[in-house]
Amino acid sequence: MRIAVLGLGRMGAAIAERLEQAGHELSVWNRSAGAVEPFKERGIRSLDHPGDAWRHADCAITMLADSEAVGAVALGEHGLLESDGHGVLIDMSTISATASATVAGECERRGVAFLRAPVTGNPSVVRAGNLGIIVSGPRDEFDRLVETLRDIGPTVFYVGSHEEARIVKLALNLMIGGTVELIAEALVLGQKHGIESAQMLEVMGASAVGSPFVKYKTDALVAEDYTSTFSSRLMHKDLALALEAASDAELPLPATALTQQLFQGCIATGMGDWDLTALLPRLRREAGL
Repeated sequence: MRIAVLGLGRMGAAIAERLEQAGHELSVWNRSAGAVEPFKERGIRSLDHPGDAWRHADCAITMLADSEAVGAVALGEHGLLESDGHGVLIDMSTISATASATVAGECERRGVAFLRAPVTGNPSVVRAGNLGIIVSGPRDEFDRLVETLRDIGPTVFYVGSHEEARIVKLALNLMIGGTVELIAEALVLGQKHGIESAQMLEVMGASAVGSPFVKYKTDALVAEDYTSTFSSRLMHKDLALALEAASDAELPLPATALTQQLFQGCIATGMGDWDLTALLPRLRREAGL
């Protein structure tokens, strides 16, 4: 299939690599040219503007930082929807349901099908072939493109015809943010009473509260390695989106509001670009450890 991938950050680049390995005909674009070079060196077409995608592709995939970036690439000057052409836009970014609905409306007006397809996982998960993809949008387009999505990640869920995928993604991330805070509190409580984090995490992993996430983070937490796989800053952003969605529905999310403020504290103390598990050293500092 002819596919344009727009946005070659860590996630976008990994997604493009998966599609390349699956044999799709790729075009790529990124706001900063440096990220495009490795693809050009492999003979992959580089686009000057997002709107050039429809000349070379039947499907455009966007993986961008936030709602503003998606709006600019889709609706801005030389954007996807400012150019002639009809295809399918698949947005895999984590953005607000409100911003997504705006793009959806413009897509409908211009005859471009729109699938919302946020993901669960980080670049290493993409490259390992284990990415989860949550999709909403026109069912016929989903059915037509589901195998292409499985070339990116094997686990694909269809959850509705409008903005449902955005809400599911935000719900998952608020659970992850809250889980990190609870792990940090548990480890600090144990450490204050002389129990090493390695032992605490071993018991956690084997208990009823054990989860793939706990096991996935255990080695890094024991090593006190806060190299980012998903940063505190990004989690703060996603929790803000969850709270926005809750406000739109007149729904209280008190634990999520508190957790977002804790990640705000990480940003304020210089840990915004650390892994989201930076909540642990921050809490240790407050505990005098």
